[in-house]
Amino acid sequence: MAAGWQDVLRDAAAVREAAAVAVDAALLAGVLMRTGGQPHASELTALLHPSQVVNYAPFTLLPSAVPRALFEQAYAVQQDFNLLVDAISQNKEFLQQTLASTIKVDDFTARLFRIYMQVLEEGLAQTVFLGINRSDYMFDCGLDGRAALRQIEINTIAASFGGLTSRTADVHRLVLKVLGKTEEASQLLPNNPAKGLALGIAKAWQLYGSQRAVVMFLVEEVQRNIFDQRCVENELWNRNIRVVRKRFRDVFEQGSLDASRRLYMDGQEVAVVYYREGYVPQVYDQQNWEARLLLERSRAVKCPDIATQLAGTKKVQQELSRPGMLEKLLPGHPEAIARIRATFAGLYSLDEGEEGDRIAATAIADPDRFVLKPQREGGGNNLYGEELKEVLEKIKDSPERTSYILMDKIRPQPALNYLLRAHSPLQVSECISELGIFGVYVRQGQELVLNEAAGHLLRTKAVQHADGGVAAGVAVLDTPFLL
Repeated sequence: MAAGWQDVLRDAAAVREAAAVAVDAALLAGVLMRTGGQPHASELTALLHPSQVVNYAPFTLLPSAVPRALFEQAYAVQQDFNLLVDAISQNKEFLQQTLASTIKVDDFTARLFRIYMQVLEEGLAQTVFLGINRSDYMFDCGLDGRAALRQIEINTIAASFGGLTSRTADVHRLVLKVLGKTEEASQLLPNNPAKGLALGIAKAWQLYGSQRAVVMFLVEEVQRNIFDQRCVENELWNRNIRVVRKRFRDVFEQGSLDASRRLYMDGQEVAVVYYREGYVPQVYDQQNWEARLLLERSRAVKCPDIATQLAGTKKVQQELSRPGMLEKLLPGHPEAIARIRATFAGLYSLDEGEEGDRIAATAIADPDRFVLKPQREGGGNNLYGEELKEVLEKIKDSPERTSYILMDKIRPQPALNYLLRAHSPLQVSECISELGIFGVYVRQGQELVLNEAAGHLLRTKAVQHADGGVAAGVAVLDTPFLL
């Protein structure tokens, strides 16, 4: 924690006053989520009785300290990661070889891969490609006390909270002013990922080439995080781009392709499909798999297309750390490769064979050194400590172990803060933070026409929680205070 916060942490009265101001400011600014108590509330119920179904999204009372050099490093490498993800999505041979063992034991990845191959064999109708990703990092504190930027993962589908975090800095700016820290308030950086994400979607819509076509947000059945999505949606409406919100079952019931494989929903042509759903197996039944295939076969710009979703799998992340692999994927980009590689934590394969046997045995002997990661997105899936040991001991001699990768455990320096959650007591917690950088790129044919870092997201959680994000109810929204 920044030294300037210590006086605040000791002043209980000032904390209570600032927390009350912060909560009202968050409600006023629209830092909102649907409540868990009535997640299935209808749109009409939400409209007529908003207090029953809406509350502020959880956030920190104070912005959290982030080393300026590491923050700038994370921004500087984001365009490189955009290039890398796009290159992987176009490399059929790499995806086939990398995921060969995983698709034998992980049914979800296998189903995605089968659609990928079917669409390739049929021939891609899509000519414009849009990537919205978020590269997540923690600050690893070495034995010498110096912090280093270490990548946790890169999210290539439904990377969330770009909308709400666009509004969180204003809340923290006001809190600091209330606490008499006007100078510190002025140092908080402007941040508007929602605008940057919308810029990418708008560019893809423009290149699609039909003014009448709509952007379709593919959304969850239960839309707790709808306000985060609305921030991006409203940016598109402000550009006079029409947005519709549909679910997989709507696509199954209403979607169709014409002879040119243009996608239509209820008679409206769809230019861009922006996925905020579709990253976990639980959402797919047979109808939803058929809907996903229909979307992938279409000419519409998918964000992401299925190749880009596969590029974000944990197995791909592990394979990228192998010596020489980045050079194969990004020939002629030595500086980008150096920047990317500098962010890698130790990553290890659990494929069958001598190397996998050795890594599994090492992790079982010393489980606190590692994190066990399945091929899943959305938070709350990773395994640590004794749970990691138990799972590995169970599957160490089974092909099932190839559906996981192993990563060195990152050890950030904890700091004190207050985590503000509705209906929770106001108490100080020892916390750690995770920094995400949003990236946006658009490719038309082989030409990359847009490649940008679009903003940042800081999430903070109490140290007792090993895994899980804001949507999972563990982490809270935060703002970086650069040191």
